[in-house]
Amino acid sequence: MKKWFVLVGILFVGVLAGCGSDSNEDVTVVRVGVVGAFQDHWEKVNELLADEGIRVELVTFSDFATPNTALNDGELDLNAFQNHGFFNNAIETNGYDLVAIGDTFVTPLNIFVYNHQISDVSALQEGDEVGIPSDLTNGGRALKLLEAAGLIVMDPAVGYLGTEADITSNPSGIVIVPAESGMLAGMLPDLAAAVINAPNAIAGGLSVDDDSIFTEDSFDIEIADDLVNLIAARSDEADNPVFRRIVETFQTEEVRQVLLDVFQGAFIPAW
Repeated sequence: MKKWFVLVGILFVGVLAGCGSDSNEDVTVVRVGVVGAFQDHWEKVNELLADEGIRVELVTFSDFATPNTALNDGELDLNAFQNHGFFNNAIETNGYDLVAIGDTFVTPLNIFVYNHQISDVSALQEGDEVGIPSDLTNGGRALKLLEAAGLIVMDPAVGYLGTEADITSNPSGIVIVPAESGMLAGMLPDLAAAVINAPNAIAGGLSVDDDSIFTEDSFDIEIADDLVNLIAARSDEADNPVFRRIVETFQTEEVRQVLLDVFQGAFIPAW
């Protein structure tokens, strides 16, 4: 559903036009755009690449639109913040000359509750307010998650791009409360539950293991391929051996273990 919606030694300095070289350390630096403060996996990538004279320098953005523009305009060497659905839609909408060069992880949506107030979706009652992201992409996906949990029924024709108007049945009687995705964790004490994506949940101090009562099966749904996050480059540097080395290093057992240990179900390796 295409609408859905980071250097091998000094040898490669000459072939990596967009990268910088740290003359004090004889290190080649690649600028990678990311969103969010939780980037422990990139620390492991840098650790693994240190002996090769390589360093990833993260450039953190607060929104999901700018990193693709910055990469396309040459202000970054790579970015790593989005899934394939978002990426494909951004290219189609904006005409970016970008390409995915490696997969990273999946971030499932979860239904969260505050302070263990309920332990199962079946405990949600008529009139209970449930927050979902207000943007179409994540909002439609959140509604499908509520459907998978047995709380509502959606018009099958709309797929993962549905809105509240596409709810055909609401046997649980819950009240849907759309809100900006980054606000939902803060609103949770005033809601019965909320559907929140992993980065915003972590930022809000929530644990997938401890605070969620239902998790999206991101590997076994219609849009599973679109949900895999990626590392992107400009198209003319897709085969750059330095960038390829970064992807190879990311896709190692050491980085996999960081994702599993640190994020505890929020970021699931997808390579």
